[in-house]
Amino acid sequence: VAAGLLTNLRIMGLMLIPAVILLRGLDGLYAGGGPERKHILRTAGLFALAAGLTLYAATPYAWTNPVDYLLTSLNQTANHPNVKFDLFQGQLLASAAMPLHYGLTWFGITTPPPLLLLGFIGMAAAIAAAIARPGMVFRNSRRRWQLLLTAGFLLPLLAAALLSSNQYNGWRQSYFLYAPFGLLAVGGLHWLTTTLARRRWQVGGYGLAGLGVGLIALQLIQLHPGQYNYFNFLVDRTTPERLRQQYQMDYLESTYREGLDYLLARHPGETLIVRGPRRHFAYRPAADRQRLPAAAGRNADYELLPQPELSQADMAFNRPYSHRLYNNTLLAVRPLTAARMTDAAIASYRELYRQAVAGEPIIRADYKVYRNGYLLTFVKENCSPKEPDAWFGARLFPHSLATLPPHWYRRGSYVPFGSHGVRLGQLCLGFIQLPDFAQGDLILMQRGVSNFRPKGLPVWTELYSLSSPGLGELIANYRQNRPPPANPDAFEVIIDRDGGRNRLLYAKRDCPQAAYETRVTLHIYPVHRADLPAQRRDSGFANRDFLPEVYGGRPGGECIAVVPLPDYPIAAIYTGQAGVWGKDLYPPANPDTLRATYAALSTGQPDVDADFDLYLQDNRLIYLRETCAAADMAAGFFLHILPADTSDLPAERQAAGFANQDFAFARWGGPFDGKCLAAVPLPDYPIKQMRTGQFVPGQGDLWSVELRAAP
Repeated sequence: VAAGLLTNLRIMGLMLIPAVILLRGLDGLYAGGGPERKHILRTAGLFALAAGLTLYAATPYAWTNPVDYLLTSLNQTANHPNVKFDLFQGQLLASAAMPLHYGLTWFGITTPPPLLLLGFIGMAAAIAAAIARPGMVFRNSRRRWQLLLTAGFLLPLLAAALLSSNQYNGWRQSYFLYAPFGLLAVGGLHWLTTTLARRRWQVGGYGLAGLGVGLIALQLIQLHPGQYNYFNFLVDRTTPERLRQQYQMDYLESTYREGLDYLLARHPGETLIVRGPRRHFAYRPAADRQRLPAAAGRNADYELLPQPELSQADMAFNRPYSHRLYNNTLLAVRPLTAARMTDAAIASYRELYRQAVAGEPIIRADYKVYRNGYLLTFVKENCSPKEPDAWFGARLFPHSLATLPPHWYRRGSYVPFGSHGVRLGQLCLGFIQLPDFAQGDLILMQRGVSNFRPKGLPVWTELYSLSSPGLGELIANYRQNRPPPANPDAFEVIIDRDGGRNRLLYAKRDCPQAAYETRVTLHIYPVHRADLPAQRRDSGFANRDFLPEVYGGRPGGECIAVVPLPDYPIAAIYTGQAGVWGKDLYPPANPDTLRATYAALSTGQPDVDADFDLYLQDNRLIYLRETCAAADMAAGFFLHILPADTSDLPAERQAAGFANQDFAFARWGGPFDGKCLAAVPLPDYPIKQMRTGQFVPGQGDLWSVELRAAP
């Protein structure tokens, strides 16, 4: 039961179940007699059954498909999608691209040295004993257990390194390793005090353990309340700042209270506007709360930061942090207001402003936006101090997600960027630095802010293309070649699979906010069901429902969303908004594939000569028209299949007696070289007869024929 609950809490607890079964199986191999061996095997089976049933009962997610739950959970553990940036050995690195030694290094520099020494002694003793007398590993339960603890500590670290697992905030995703290592340390102490019989070794072992406990207790008292930021002497602590510049530290904000105490003591009697999570202000004395009113965007005197290297780069202040050297300098406090900016920072801002306005703005809105290379500058020259502070955003939609560097953070189909504005008198500025790989389209926006968070609807949003053809051009070309939709509430939906792109484009003119906030249904039907995850194969489609705001923006009152499509072959797509609009889409057929199919037909006569020539080939019914216009393919096609045995039909079709496979021509084919061809796959069961043709709803059949399948 404990093993099942442990695995429910952390999937890595699964390691314990096969480990115990393995140990019990070894016991069975060396059991003295039949009854004893049966008892051992029976208890191993009962253990596995109890652990499995407990895990199943405690995990509702596993109820429908336990195997899929285990595989998905293990895959999520190895490939967690939440990519963050983490300071490690002086470099700000993506969490999914950490060096192989990341986990072991963090373990080594944050574990007390006496525990490290005893743990590695215990590990070395276990490995040495296994090498010296390998047979005893299978017979001596203590040695076997120590070797298993060694594997339980080393294998997860090795797996995380080899699988390039997503790791951040130190080694907190692997804290479960502390248990086997602690037991190995006990084994190391036992080895020092028993295996080495000399008294000085025994005294030294107990002394080392006592010294370790005493040092740990003393350091925890000194570090309070930042005990979890402990570092040992293996990391460079020659200066307080050296440590903070090398490793991430107080990401849990445990020192913010001391930071506020420091600021209040530094400015006695003053009212301070401090930006930071308000939960740290709520439980202070009433007198302190009166001196610490809520910050409003940039209108703040100080900002509380867990670590400056992890905050967004801020050119305004040239990093003039006021350091609070407290508990290994876990907390940085830096000034924010323009009044406290350095002269160099103000000069730097004004120079960037002068460089920007030397060119023409790419956007004219509440703020003008200038582009200089990959730097976007937002400018408002007559900015009243009473105006709300601004937050600026840029959503980069690359032509293909494959152009993004590995592990680059994205939301949906775009990369988000954001920046808060800065006031210099009546001049308000904002800056967004795009990466040098930026290509595609930008949706730029401005929002009002409160308490350092974007609030409410955007003040404005605009679309801008960094490269051609841009998103706006693709949508405009589509509208020129297609009539407006019959339903004015519907979105224009375009399949864009050219130039390496693989995406759906949604656009709607005069788009109300309600349409922008209404969920869009998106069902993707693959050519091969095997391309779907196991849990979706019965339904036959991938469900990618979304909110437009997750994949796009609303520039100029026009809703735009860009949704990535999967790379596998797609037969059909259904999309719409419930009760408002819906449409079927079919990716355009490859003309080369259509030509190859046509070439295979050119020497034969059609099985049926009708409005479309019909061929039965390779278990497909092929429709061909030598001279074809768009109108010839526009009407729907019906295909009714009468099986030789109606029991081959799905249960819901057996009463009707035939399979209904009506389709749109574009689903299975399209035009090429003035011709049009569609190849419809037929079911595998024996077919007695088929009836097919074209129809217009409400008007009846345009043409129809019957044909018998080949014997």
